[in-house]
Amino acid sequence: MSKKLLPVTIISGFLGSGKTTLLNHILKNQVGLKTAVLVNEFGEIGIDNDLIIEGSEDMIELNNGCICCSINGELLNTVSKVLERSEKIDYLIVETTGLADPLPVAMTFAAGDLREKVRLDSIITVIDGENFDFEINNTSVAYSQILYGDILLLNKTDLVNEKQLKKIEEFINKIKKEPRILRSTNSEVALHTIMSVGLFETDTFEFEKNKKNIEQNSNDNSSHSHDHSSHSHDHSSHSHEHSPHSHDLNNIEGFTSVSYETFEPFSLRKFQYFLDNQISQNVFRAKGILWFMESDRKHIFHLSGKRFSLDDEEWTKEKSNKIVLIGKNLDHQTIKNQLSSCRFSTD
Repeated sequence: MSKKLLPVTIISGFLGSGKTTLLNHILKNQVGLKTAVLVNEFGEIGIDNDLIIEGSEDMIELNNGCICCSINGELLNTVSKVLERSEKIDYLIVETTGLADPLPVAMTFAAGDLREKVRLDSIITVIDGENFDFEINNTSVAYSQILYGDILLLNKTDLVNEKQLKKIEEFINKIKKEPRILRSTNSEVALHTIMSVGLFETDTFEFEKNKKNIEQNSNDNSSHSHDHSSHSHDHSSHSHEHSPHSHDLNNIEGFTSVSYETFEPFSLRKFQYFLDNQISQNVFRAKGILWFMESDRKHIFHLSGKRFSLDDEEWTKEKSNKIVLIGKNLDHQTIKNQLSSCRFSTD
């Protein structure tokens, strides 16, 4: 069994853009995961005292299982300290200072000993929609934050008009090819669009649970679309529009999941082609368990923005391909057809 690598999300963004608000949003709504958050200043987070179980000058424990650590000196030392704790954590989030280029922070996780223990999931850059000054954003740091962000959170959209938002998006498009831009107010965003929430099995469980909720509610609400298309061996893949009734904080207007399953192997070359040339820029997250003809290992796939990783381990169950993609206004049938074309048996 391969070691499960700890997923890491880096939150970047200029001063005052809403990074700390995003952190608080994640800490409040992260269910069933023990998350460690590394910050430069505790004071800025303003954690509710009722949540704190125990606090020292460099670590605070919360009653929902999360911990917050201040980055004293070297980031590497702080991460090592968190990893050495007896209590296991499921997720690591690092907030960079507003004037930091996220690349050196990302490189810390890609280098040396940490590479064996952690997996950089994504860099999220929060952009201040109200104070997006086009001069400031030509400074190298702000430019880097946009350039290296896997997902760009265009925040404070309630404070500006559509014209200003379009202008910012045009500016971003000049810097970055096919950027993944999410708009938000008060940094509130569906967590499953920005973070990897554990491995595929747990997601499938959540996905099935939501599906049941949706189906129960669809009797009295006809606005749901259900689209079942069958695959080889009569295993059907389902795609579901999320229902507002499913009582899931992570479901926000317009987001849908496309789920695909087949009991035939993929061709690695075809899947790579799908990632390089076909995948819609509206896909923010994707994860799956993949079986490639070229390998006898099970591959665990994560995608966040444009960044993806493939970790491998032994198969313990029957081999198959299962993948879930999450995004906005997705064309479910096209995505399924593209994935079908990744099968080794198709010409």
